[in-house]
Amino acid sequence: MTEASRSEVSPGRRAAVAIGVTAALCLAVAVLAGEAAYPWLKAVHVIAVISWMAGMLYLPRLFIYHTEAAPGSEMSATFKVMERRLLTLIINPAMILTWALGLWLAWQGGHFGAGWFHAKLALVLALSGVHGFFSASVRRFAEDRNTRSVRQWRIWNEVPAVLMVGIVILVVVKPF
Repeated sequence: MTEASRSEVSPGRRAAVAIGVTAALCLAVAVLAGEAAYPWLKAVHVIAVISWMAGMLYLPRLFIYHTEAAPGSEMSATFKVMERRLLTLIINPAMILTWALGLWLAWQGGHFGAGWFHAKLALVLALSGVHGFFSASVRRFAEDRNTRSVRQWRIWNEVPAVLMVGIVILVVVKPF
């Protein structure tokens, strides 16, 4: 593929292809390696979680800076591009991989009956809800319709971190 034709392919399409290829590779590993696939797919799951969390921690920081930029300014336009690309190229694909591999790992590991897993699942659902809220916020910023203050975005900036701490404690400690 030439550089010119590569630039014609949308970033969203490239991300979708990357997710599809990764999912196909994970499925192939699971089928071909059987039980030996578990640690490999767990590693990919952890990488996806780290990528998802990195984006979820950075996106509200961009919202803070974007809120301070004048609507219609060059800085505002730059933040719009950064927010959209972060969401579509990193956060969305990482969340999809996190969910797909996480559910497979839970099924393979027999965790669906564990209390700690139910609590973790509730926190991951909450994190997914925050993800949805951030996705809607990217659209609002793109339309210059943000209604939240810098202070509100600073608070939202902490929500993914608090959820992450709870999730990690539940997975590592398994308190119940």
